[in-house]
Amino acid sequence: MRGACQKPRVRQNLFGEKQLVKKTRKPARRAWSKEDVKTLKAMARSKAGVRKIAKALKRTPGATTVKAAKLGVSLSMS
Repeated sequence: MRGACQKPRVRQNLFGEKQLVKKTRKPARRAWSKEDVKTLKAMARSKAGVRKIAKALKRTPGATTVKAAKLGVSLSMS
């Protein structure tokens, strides 16, 4: 567990000057619930676009496309 009194990370650049290293965050990953999958399939059947489906599910278009492909669901609008 990281405490509040953890030392900041420091590194030296090419000129020997010390610089603080920014902390990077890992992206939050959420599991797909049964309700999410139902919504995805229903919206795909009604020919809603990927962006619209992703926005409704509060996910990225890429994540929505990958899940649809794994489920064998077509997201084409035509």
